[in-house]
Amino acid sequence: MFGRKKDKNVEKPKALTELEQLCADDKETYEALLPVMFLDPRKIETTVKQAADNAKRFEKDGDSISARMWYEVAGGLSLYEGNVKKVIEYYGSAEKVTGTKYLILKNPEKAVAKAQEYYGKYLTQAASATKA
Repeated sequence: MFGRKKDKNVEKPKALTELEQLCADDKETYEALLPVMFLDPRKIETTVKQAADNAKRFEKDGDSISARMWYEVAGGLSLYEGNVKKVIEYYGSAEKVTGTKYLILKNPEKAVAKAQEYYGKYLTQAASATKA
């Protein structure tokens, strides 16, 4: 009763995700990773090779949407594995198939390094938390 009225319209500060915290000093890399990075690729039940084979098959059949999706899966898994060459190959192929531009191709080495930092830090923590 004696205090000031609380303004219900005051926004609470948004909590940053782990990826945002990791890329706080590099907005460009964050924006490049956000649409392509799997936060927990261990849950994907396909291999890079299977995804790439699927993508090539769909591309050959003229199904550019499915080809793009599988190239993105192969690229995302390659990102998890830390394979810059394959990241460039698969996102480059996805770009070629649909004309969609991928920011990750601007500086793939930096993006892969940040992704590896994320995976090393947060997936290790998640694994040890589930074992406890």
